[in-house]
Amino acid sequence: MARPVVAARRYAEAAFEVALRDGELDGWRDDLALAADILGRPEVAPIVASPAVPLAQRLGVVSQLLERRVRPGALRLASLLVSRGRVAILPRVAEDFVRQLNAHRGVIMATVSSAVPLTADETAAIRSRVEAMAGAAVELRTKVDPGLLGGITIQVRDRLLDASIRGRLERLRDQLHAGARIR
Repeated sequence: MARPVVAARRYAEAAFEVALRDGELDGWRDDLALAADILGRPEVAPIVASPAVPLAQRLGVVSQLLERRVRPGALRLASLLVSRGRVAILPRVAEDFVRQLNAHRGVIMATVSSAVPLTADETAAIRSRVEAMAGAAVELRTKVDPGLLGGITIQVRDRLLDASIRGRLERLRDQLHAGARIR
C-alpha cells in the first residue's frame, strides 16, 4: 500500500516542478483534477486500467477524452500513468499536487465535519477562526457526518478539535468509567 502512495507523491513532485518552472501552477492543479475525474468515471476506468485492452487503444481513449481539455503536459502524465499501469493513482497525484501547491503558497488545509450541511456564513466564520488560530490562510473543506449527532469537528494537519455532541458523550462516558473504577 505504501508503494502507490510514494509513487503518487513522486509523480506529483515532478508535475509540480514542471508547473512551477512554466508558471502554470493553477492550470496544472485544475488539469490534474479534471483528468482524475474523467479517467476515474465508472464507464472509463475499466477501459484505461485494463491490461486486456491493447495499450494503443487505452492511450487513444485518454487522448480522445483529455486532448482538448488539459495542457499537453498533463495529458502526457495521464498517458504515462496509463502506459505504466498506474492510472489508478491519478487522483492521489492530483491530491498531492494540491498539497504541494498549498505548502508553496503557505496555505493550510482544514476539514470541518458537521452533522448537517453548514451555511455559507457558518463556513466563513469557521474559516476566519481557523485562520486566526493557525496564523495562515486556510483552505477549508466541509463534509457532512451524521454520526456526529450535532456540533462540528475541525481537522487541521494532525490536530483534531472536537466540538461535537458525539465527542462530548464519549468524553462523558470515559469520565463515568474512570469514576466507576475508582470506587
